[in-house]
Amino acid sequence: MQNKIIILDFGSQYTQLIARRVREINVYCEIHPYHTIPVLDESVKGIILSGSPSSVREEGAPVPDVSVFLDKYPVLGVCYGAQFLAQYKGGSVEASDSREYGRATLAYINHDNPLFSEVDTGSQVWMSHGDTIMSLPKGFDIIASTHDVEVAGYHVAESKIFGIQFHPEVYHTTQGLQILQNFVVDICGCQQNWSPASFIETTVNDLRAQIGNDKVVLGLSGGVDSSVAAMLLHQAIGQNLTCIFVDNGLLRKNEYQTVLDSYKHMGLNVIGVDAKDRFLNGLNGVSDPETKRKIIGGTFIEVFDIEAQKIHNVKWLAQGTIYPDVIESVSVNGPSVTIKSHHNVGGLPKKMNLKVVEPLKLLFKDEVRRVGKELNISMNILGRHPFPGPGLAIRILGEITPEKVTLLQEVDHIFVEGLKTNDLYDKVWQAGAMLLPVQSVGVMGDERTYESVVALRAVQSTDGMTADWVHLPYEFLSRISNEIINKVRGVNRVVYDISSKPPATIEWE
Repeated sequence: MQNKIIILDFGSQYTQLIARRVREINVYCEIHPYHTIPVLDESVKGIILSGSPSSVREEGAPVPDVSVFLDKYPVLGVCYGAQFLAQYKGGSVEASDSREYGRATLAYINHDNPLFSEVDTGSQVWMSHGDTIMSLPKGFDIIASTHDVEVAGYHVAESKIFGIQFHPEVYHTTQGLQILQNFVVDICGCQQNWSPASFIETTVNDLRAQIGNDKVVLGLSGGVDSSVAAMLLHQAIGQNLTCIFVDNGLLRKNEYQTVLDSYKHMGLNVIGVDAKDRFLNGLNGVSDPETKRKIIGGTFIEVFDIEAQKIHNVKWLAQGTIYPDVIESVSVNGPSVTIKSHHNVGGLPKKMNLKVVEPLKLLFKDEVRRVGKELNISMNILGRHPFPGPGLAIRILGEITPEKVTLLQEVDHIFVEGLKTNDLYDKVWQAGAMLLPVQSVGVMGDERTYESVVALRAVQSTDGMTADWVHLPYEFLSRISNEIINKVRGVNRVVYDISSKPPATIEWE
């Protein structure tokens, strides 16, 4: 049985990062909202309580049912989690002048305590708290302090309950991974056997047991998630999997044929569907971003439904859902306010009556890539930049026409191929071009022009939840700008987007 750590989420922006760090130690973990604690069986080896934007002192603060795990499993409280445990046991937490934000150093460490084994005095940690533990309950021992906060870490005597005021999961805590490893491996006793190879073996066996001899249909996008999901299913059920790749007319230049060609050598059963006219006709005259997304999603469902009906006796729909999608759909405060519709298909007609299988629903994006590498999927697919489901429709601001799509495809092609030629593609997480709904005055030769403006966007990220713009060399941007203006008729101005996420989003719509 796979060892696991349960992380209870109190709404911290860093909760997913805790899970990523635990998995870096090759230990499986799951995130659950604090108010829906899962069944804790013998596979569970420990509990981590996350931070929170809430204060333990305020009315309505998150309060878990600790009776199901406290004094039964090793527990590590992080920030809010540490304050909650201290207050729950009778200590006091107050707002005080001894608050810390940002970097701090551990001025005192009890090196005999297993949580701080091999952690250096003076080690940098990352604080983010307004409340402070002012007094600890009886039996709580201080095991770490900073210059400003006495209770930076504590241990409940003769137990495996610990609390730390700082965030070990962020990179700014230089020995945070060591602290988490001390807790997860040494204190909880987890075996470090969570790996791409073990995931593949377990998942393939589970898929065979779940699906049996039934037929499965999967919508391919050419991206990492759907490709890895397809290969896992192919290993499990072989030719009982049919993949459908739809050309919505909003793909990158030559992408439809390129993607189909890339799958030929993978042994997958892939059906290509040319539905360009259907999508573009449906989008005619539409400029609202959400409406565009809904039209594209609805049209995809119609096309997918028609093609899936041609497969005799199909019973399952496979999706490339990954773990962040799952976490966000069961967040502490319920589903988040809609910023934009999810890129993936929202649902299929009930008449299809298909059961859903999601082979990747436990993986983060970087883990999907590692599994894909273990499956020997080409780096042309694994290293491909993310591309939104609605495609160029949300990179053309305003109404969409075939002429605008062709123009943007040319601009995007010059930009992306330029990144590859100059060895910059793999240093960028996602890149693309946007066609703006404005025109500007320019001069070409001796003539005055009044033509389109395009914006180039290149960001660095890990999973798309946050992103920063990439500082591409000025010389490169200069060459690309000149090439776009010289080769793409209708463009006379190129700008570069230097916004981060947040507050901006990666896409413009």
